Amino acid sequence: MIKLVKAKLTDIDAMQSLVVSEVKDGVILNRSKDEVATNIRSYVLAKDDNNVLVGYTALHVHSSRLAEIRSLIVDENYRGHNIGKRLVEFTLQEAKDLGVEEDVLVLTYLPQFFEKLGFIEINKEHIPEHKIWADCIKCIHFPVCNEVALVHKVQ
Repeated sequence: MIKLVKAKLTDIDAMQSLVVSEVKDGVILNRSKDEVATNIRSYVLAKDDNNVLVGYTALHVHSSRLAEIRSLIVDENYRGHNIGKRLVEFTLQEAKDLGVEEDVLVLTYLPQFFEKLGFIEINKEHIPEHKIWADCIKCIHFPVCNEVALVHKVQ
C-alpha cells in the first residue's frame, strides 16, 4: 500500500536519487540539496510499505492567485498504479486548502496525463515572467522548450 506523506529533510538524498535520469534528460530541473531543503514543506512523497520513496511532487505557491505543481516523479517500477494521479490530487487539494484563488500551473512533456485530471492547456506566454527567469532559465532546453503549459482551476 502506498501512503502519501509530507517530506522531511532526511528524505532529500532519496528524492535526488529518484530523479537522476530525468534531470540528466532535462525532463525535471536539477535542484540542489539546499534548494530542496529551503522548499521542503512544498513536497509530498509517496512511500511503499517499507517506507521506500517511490514518487513525489511539490506545490510551489507563486502568489495568492497562482501555484505550480513541480517535479512530479514516480519510480519506473511503480508507474501505472495511480500514484502520480494521487500526488497531483493531493497538491490540488493542498492549493485549495491554502487558499490559492485561481489556478494551479504545470509545465510538462506529458500533457495527456494532466488533461485526464482536468487541466487545460494554455499558451506559455500567459505564464508569469518571474517563473521563466527563476526556473526555466536553469533548464538545459532553454530557450527552445517543448513543454506544454496547463492550468487547473482551484475550486
